[in-house]
Amino acid sequence: MRKIISFMHISLDGFVAGQNGEMDWIKVDEAIFDHIGKKISESDTALYGRITFQMMEAYWPTAANQPGASKHDIEHSEWYGKISKLVMSKTLTGDGLTNTTIISSNLLESINEIKQQAGSDIAVFGSPTATHALMQLGLIDGYWLFVNPIILGKGIPLFKDVKEKIKLKLLTTKQFACGVTELSYIVDKE
Repeated sequence: MRKIISFMHISLDGFVAGQNGEMDWIKVDEAIFDHIGKKISESDTALYGRITFQMMEAYWPTAANQPGASKHDIEHSEWYGKISKLVMSKTLTGDGLTNTTIISSNLLESINEIKQQAGSDIAVFGSPTATHALMQLGLIDGYWLFVNPIILGKGIPLFKDVKEKIKLKLLTTKQFACGVTELSYIVDKE
């Protein structure tokens, strides 16, 4: 069965964005881009909430073609162009969208059906609202957290309205020179 893995930058106090959605506090460098690039190259599907998907669609399809495109922009743009995209949205339609499936109802059944299909793990990028919905339904199988060396004090939390304990098993840790620490966990279902 395919797994859903959430990739998320978080502050030390557990926020994924500031109070107004700002993410200017997130630290990234070439080492992080290369590391994430290797991890996501194992995925053939990405899952987004509507807002994150619209941000991705506005940038990644043409990012590789821009003058001065970075190595990361070229590689991620190529990956984005060939993966299947799942979008949780009650307002979007699939009209004009390539390789994209809109999930607008029956989230639990729809996602479980997709998890049964052939393919590799499904990567969830950002999308805090979508992540909260998936978490509440017990659909997230792992977390790749990039803990940034900052305390925001308030903002959009990663873990919101969690109804029951979620036991996690630490797989790996990795520290980056910019001060970010990656913690990768799987959900311990035992």
